[in-house]
Amino acid sequence: MSTKLWDKGGASDAAMMRYTARDDWRLDQRLLAYDLRATAAHVRGLGRIGVLKPDEQASLERALSDLVTRNEAGDLKLTEADEDGHTAIESALIEALGETGKKVHTGRSRNDQVLVALRLYERDALDDLAAAAKEGALALLDLARREDMTVMPGFTHLQRAVPSSVGLWASSFAEGLADAIHMVRAARAVVNKSPLGAAAGFGVNLPLDREGVARELGFAGIAVNTLASQSSRGIIEASLLAAAWHVMAVIRRLAWDLSLFTTSEFAFVKLAEAFTTGSSIMPQKRNPDVVELMRAACSVVQGALAEVQSITALPSGYHRDLQLTKGPTLRGLDEALATTRLLPRLIEGLSFNRARMEEAITPECFATDRAIELTASGVPFREAYRRIASDPEGGGPKDPNESIRARVSPGAPGDLRLDEIARRLTEA
Repeated sequence: MSTKLWDKGGASDAAMMRYTARDDWRLDQRLLAYDLRATAAHVRGLGRIGVLKPDEQASLERALSDLVTRNEAGDLKLTEADEDGHTAIESALIEALGETGKKVHTGRSRNDQVLVALRLYERDALDDLAAAAKEGALALLDLARREDMTVMPGFTHLQRAVPSSVGLWASSFAEGLADAIHMVRAARAVVNKSPLGAAAGFGVNLPLDREGVARELGFAGIAVNTLASQSSRGIIEASLLAAAWHVMAVIRRLAWDLSLFTTSEFAFVKLAEAFTTGSSIMPQKRNPDVVELMRAACSVVQGALAEVQSITALPSGYHRDLQLTKGPTLRGLDEALATTRLLPRLIEGLSFNRARMEEAITPECFATDRAIELTASGVPFREAYRRIASDPEGGGPKDPNESIRARVSPGAPGDLRLDEIARRLTEA
């Protein structure tokens, strides 16, 4: 059984310990690789400033390497008795090295230890999310190119409004994801500063090589002010969950559209059969469960964000409340990544009912076109608007293909500028 890092010899109430430890040890299993990596960098930093002798540093590095190997093999399992990953690592080092193992925590607190493990994990998670969002956006751009002039109704207030195109519809989500990726990259830039060396928020009376350790861990630099570094916990997590929510908000709108457009009432599009489920009682049903869950997943991320934001309403410095930001952070990032990774295959399997979509473009959908056309003969737009409003179906049906080809304002169906969106994705 691990000895608590804060243990001073007195007995602790068992129920209190379970309450305070909660599921931290389970969550820390996922962070263990990052904690081990940061601990090794910390050991080398202590060696550079003479706190550890060369043989002590070498022994600690070998022992940490063994722990990394065990963790990668799935043999380093945390238990409730460990309380957290930090305790398990130090206990294992003490068991292996005795007095030398007791030196590993010099100049470090569990506070900056968990901060650096979280930031390393979060940095990787944000990279994965940005890459997945980019793949989804590229799949949407491919769809927009294939169906650039495929007509469909454009909707406002869920009512048919004007002729539009699948190209415009699909590329709107591609550009939305491009914007979201920039938000993810911005969150990564904030995450990418090393908090290690801040200790409990007030530094230590040692000339720690914070910059060297930060470089070794791939950070852009250090989070300079030690108190700001500590006080950032929860705020950083809220920032990255907000970026993840931005990705999910785009996907939620896409999922909403697909859940509507796949109904028999619309019948504009079909999901690939592999992306549908069935009913346990109604043999005829093919249900779009996946888009319904993708739609709901945004709320999961939003809930995680709200949870973290609420918990961080605290004075400066560390407070145990902040332990409870770890769970929603991991849960929110997991949900965002799982959803976003599914997007390319979903998009690639869509098939559109062109006849049905064109049939849905009824005469009143051309009212805006007709009003604009009147202005070409010198009629002021407001007067043209009123004339057409009095008889929106006047003039009978028009060709929706001509309508979307004539819509040449930049970014409209007749001038989608897909290459510009692709360039933005390349830069993201």
